[in-house]
Amino acid sequence: QVQLVESGGGLVQAGDSLRLSCAASGRTFSSYVMGWFRQAPGKEREFVAAINRSGGSTYYADSVKGRFTISRDNAKNTVYLHMNSLIPEDTAVYYCAASSRVVVLSGPRNYDYWGQGTQVTVSS
Repeated sequence: QVQLVESGGGLVQAGDSLRLSCAASGRTFSSYVMGWFRQAPGKEREFVAAINRSGGSTYYADSVKGRFTISRDNAKNTVYLHMNSLIPEDTAVYYCAASSRVVVLSGPRNYDYWGQGTQVTVSS
């Protein structure tokens, strides 16, 4: 069982940056692929970024590639999402998730544990 708690969301202006954090409980954090997803009002939850267990490989949705960076610190049981050059279309609730799969997958169904989400609002 893994419990995930996100933090770092807020209200920012277009062009600003934010860093989201997701703290995980348990001693097996390094055995999970970690992902970030987001869900805007009236839309389905969508993949944002993911990172493999060692942190050596990262994957991004096209919409955030070049602006967002996912990273993890296995010693601190924490995964981060650094978001730069934010645009209003990035407004959503952001969720971190943990997957026990060996390979990194982008579908939400492949993730076993979810945080409660943190709101990110980008004003124009």
